[in-house]
Amino acid sequence: MITKIDHIAIAVQNLESALETFQNVIGCAPEAIRIEEVASEKVRVAFITVGETKIELLEPLSDESPIAKFIAKNGDGMHHIALQTDDINKETERLESLNIKPLSLPKEGAGGKKIMFLHPKETNKVLIEFAQKKH
Repeated sequence: MITKIDHIAIAVQNLESALETFQNVIGCAPEAIRIEEVASEKVRVAFITVGETKIELLEPLSDESPIAKFIAKNGDGMHHIALQTDDINKETERLESLNIKPLSLPKEGAGGKKIMFLHPKETNKVLIEFAQKKH
């Protein structure tokens, strides 16, 4: 079951510059920000907490990163919307039963969450991520 919007992700070329911009726009304290590297996706991410949701800034660490390829094609900008679920495996099965095919099986993402993406072709040109909190 989908429980909330977990985060909205924005691809950026320069994480520090984007962080400064979003800190100013949101007016958040530095402790509202968490930065980590996700080696498997070749990105550095910053999560900015806004109420119960987060804004995720994604900076590529390599030209081979999917985010680097996204930025090369589209420039900086919105990348995906993540929906929080309490059971990512059940959601994957439910979607497959509706002929909505995930890009991959659930895997580990930032913050140790299990994640899975749906291709934008399946979802009106919006990349959708499903995320399940680490137990």
